[in-house]
Amino acid sequence: MKIMKRPYPPEQDHHFDDDEEFMESGGLLHFEPANNDLWPWIKETFLHEWAALHNPDHEHLLSLDIPDISFLWAYNTCEAKEKRVLGQTEKVMINVGGWKKSRQEVQYIEWFGDVPDFLITLDARVCQVMSDVDFMALIEHELYHIGHKRNKNTGEFEYTSMGEPRLFLRGHDVEEFHGVVQRYGASPDVQKMVELANNGPTISRANIAHACGTCLLKLA
Repeated sequence: MKIMKRPYPPEQDHHFDDDEEFMESGGLLHFEPANNDLWPWIKETFLHEWAALHNPDHEHLLSLDIPDISFLWAYNTCEAKEKRVLGQTEKVMINVGGWKKSRQEVQYIEWFGDVPDFLITLDARVCQVMSDVDFMALIEHELYHIGHKRNKNTGEFEYTSMGEPRLFLRGHDVEEFHGVVQRYGASPDVQKMVELANNGPTISRANIAHACGTCLLKLA
């Protein structure tokens, strides 16, 4: 089955080696909404049953739609714990009280038309030059951060009164998500990852050395 063309972040008029050079030039920090490019590609590539690279681990995300889940390209770098962050998944939390709440809501509405439940931000400059496989591994890594809650007693998945999955922001299985390792390959130190890697990736081998802001910033 043919895979949808991979989305790329829009190219900017000027290119800088680092943020210091960017700011010295008088440039402003810049973000671009990516909903129209990324979400259709993600659904057609990973979520639908007929998707060429369908991953059942993400099926609960089909309950989401724009703007429940939204995406941003970030053109300035972000660092945490001395690592460059290439992707970050957030459960959107609005600060209460006066202008703080209104200011944040207005920004999201200007970007996406509404306030999303989850936001995934990606380093645009790195994604522009990433290989297809590394880009897919990064995207799937961030998607794995949106988990489907299970009942603590029964272990069954939980649903709302409307029949929709109860979602939460989850951390890594160990140092990486088992599903990412199984599909793209890795060289982890823990035995579970070694077993999955030895079985061979089901898609291709990728370099899972990217930094995840969700984990580095301890949001999960």
